[in-house]
Amino acid sequence: MATQKLTDYERKRLENIRRNEELMASLKLQSMATQLSASTKRPRVEIKSYKVNSEKQPKTQDPTVIRRSLRTRGLPPDAKGLGGDDSVVKTLESVDPRASARRLGPLSMRDVYSGVSDRALIEAILGVEKKPQLGLEVKSEFGGCKEERSSGAFTLVGGVSCDLNKKLEEGGVESDLKVESLTLNEENVARVVPGNVMNVRFFPSTSLRMVVVGNKAGNVGFWNVDSKEGEQDGICMYRPHSGPISGISIHQDCMSKIFTSCYDGFIRLMDAEKEVFDLVYSSGETIYSLGQQSNNAKCLYFAEGRGGISMWDERTGNISAQWSPHDDRINSIDFNSENSNIITTSSTDGTACIWDLRCVDADKFKSLKTIGHKRAVHSAYFSPSGRSLVTTSLDDTVGISSGVNFEDISMISHDNNTGRWIPKFKAIWGWDDAYVFIGNKKRGIDVISHLQRRAVFTLKSPYMSAIPCRLAAHPYNVGMLAGATGGGQVYLWTLG
Repeated sequence: MATQKLTDYERKRLENIRRNEELMASLKLQSMATQLSASTKRPRVEIKSYKVNSEKQPKTQDPTVIRRSLRTRGLPPDAKGLGGDDSVVKTLESVDPRASARRLGPLSMRDVYSGVSDRALIEAILGVEKKPQLGLEVKSEFGGCKEERSSGAFTLVGGVSCDLNKKLEEGGVESDLKVESLTLNEENVARVVPGNVMNVRFFPSTSLRMVVVGNKAGNVGFWNVDSKEGEQDGICMYRPHSGPISGISIHQDCMSKIFTSCYDGFIRLMDAEKEVFDLVYSSGETIYSLGQQSNNAKCLYFAEGRGGISMWDERTGNISAQWSPHDDRINSIDFNSENSNIITTSSTDGTACIWDLRCVDADKFKSLKTIGHKRAVHSAYFSPSGRSLVTTSLDDTVGISSGVNFEDISMISHDNNTGRWIPKFKAIWGWDDAYVFIGNKKRGIDVISHLQRRAVFTLKSPYMSAIPCRLAAHPYNVGMLAGATGGGQVYLWTLG
């Protein structure tokens, strides 16, 4: 078959294509586009992360347990009940030792640990427990408030003066701390646990920089920032619970014992000396938050069920008091630093209240002050001086209350609706009464001035690639701020 001749239009079209290709080649656009794409592509940063034991568990002879009635097995009825229940439990635990998070009684730390060895972590905790904590004998002066303790020279870690606050005639507070100097370095980023972080805390120690987080799956992760090389990046992870971690409490007078609570109704005590997660309390109700007085390491306050608070005493091992201060779940519990009998709670009923533990009428607290919001209040925290209160609500406001009777209330607009998949924002105080810190949905941390009652600065960094929904300020290391995300990362800001 003869080849068809090209028409004039087709020849003109091919000529245009050839000329365009020559023009593009002369301009070198293709090579320039390749170079530009390579320069703008963000390099993948290898961050520190928790390690999971890759060793396979030995298979049992009969890992599958089939429950059959006596009738189908051709056996006569047994009045004592079905036999073999103990063997079923033992077989299930031999298949997956971590499936025992719902088991009553103590759990060995080794059984719920996800890595190879946690010896370095245990030694670090026990070591800081035995060391004298320099600076804990003296409370730094915040806003003119001092605790009556032994005097002496005291400089906070980071080279910042103890007296950060300067009282103003208007009743506000300004700080010598420059929030613009806070920086995030690449080595201070780590993935401590998988999934949403519900709680983040610092060890209250001057000699150990360690962060503790709890996630939605029941994992509790530790990140020892000062760990040596070869110690798994200083990250250890346990799974002592079967649901979201609702509270973590580490008392400065007993740092080898760490309380954790969970939505599954369990409160466990991690004892580093005994190397166990002991079950200290179990409830049929959900436990939403934990709190401890600064001068009492033996009593634990926790919120359970619909608006109830209970006090558990370690000396008796029992609940010694119960109250019902709210009509709906209590989301946070905090104690005043000036007077440990003063407590504040936030609730889904739309209120944050201040109470006096000495004024208890039957099962009710006597409210000293009630701060109302239009929607659920997710947190309420006293300032370091104890003279101000910050609240965070789903009505897209951050409330700051101050004055003698907390009567000076300001509502500051802030987008607090994080959606379904990210934990709700909770505003916290820094190291004095001058600034409040809260995450935002643009992968930053907003800094709100107590004096100006507005956001004055935003902490941002190219290394912070996720929304910091939960924050914690180191109690003794000024300028050290931890932000935890819905992906399990922890970002550690420090003074630059």
